[in-house]
Amino acid sequence: MLDREGPVPIYKQVADLVRDQIERGELKAGDPVPSEATLEKDYDIARTTARRVARELREQGLAHTIQGEGTFVGRPGTPRSPRKVPLYQQISTEVSLRIISGEISPNRAIPGEKVMMRQYGVAKVTVRQAVAHLREQGWVFTVPYRGTFVNEPEKWPRNRDS
Repeated sequence: MLDREGPVPIYKQVADLVRDQIERGELKAGDPVPSEATLEKDYDIARTTARRVARELREQGLAHTIQGEGTFVGRPGTPRSPRKVPLYQQISTEVSLRIISGEISPNRAIPGEKVMMRQYGVAKVTVRQAVAHLREQGWVFTVPYRGTFVNEPEKWPRNRDS
């Protein structure tokens, strides 16, 4: 599918494939563009190449990026397709359920950034938002240069629906 030996850079080839999806209506205005992790996996490309795909789509006026949320079809200000719960909140909910179940015990580290980036197929900024959300709720605390650890149960949120 990709011509890895030809003169056209890989990122431009992948951007053209995404542009074709937009033109065919498979991706509509406000829809998320495939994430860097998805592009990386689907096309067997490096993360930096996937990042250049998003930049190329932005430069062509086909997409815009909202930091921590992703890249979306259309120009800035285009209403986004409804997404149930932001991805970082989905991740923080999943981690909090692992804490409640006892899979991750108090005073034990939660998975690190790189592990969560791979596990959830998201960018570092999304993992950091998830951890910040867990910290704000009282599930975890962070020790600089050591990691993020589960709080004692008495510090966990009372309303566990959040």
